[in-house]
Amino acid sequence: MGWLQSLLSPFKKLWIRLNSAKKKSRGMYILYEDVKLCPYEDVHVLWSILVESHRPPLPLPLPPKS
Repeated sequence: MGWLQSLLSPFKKLWIRLNSAKKKSRGMYILYEDVKLCPYEDVHVLWSILVESHRPPLPLPLPPKS
C-alpha cells in the first residue's frame, strides 16, 4: 500500500494548496464585511491603506511616436 500513498501524495498536496487559497480569499472578504460594519473612521482609513498597498501598479504610458 506504500506505492498507493506515494502515488496519491502529490494530488493530496495540490488539493490542500488549492483549498487553502480559497480560504484565504474568503477570509479577506469576511474581514471586508467586518470593516464595513465598524463605526470607527480610523479603521476605514487603515483598510483603505491596506487595499491600496495591494493593488497592482499601473502600467506606464507609452511615449508618443515622433
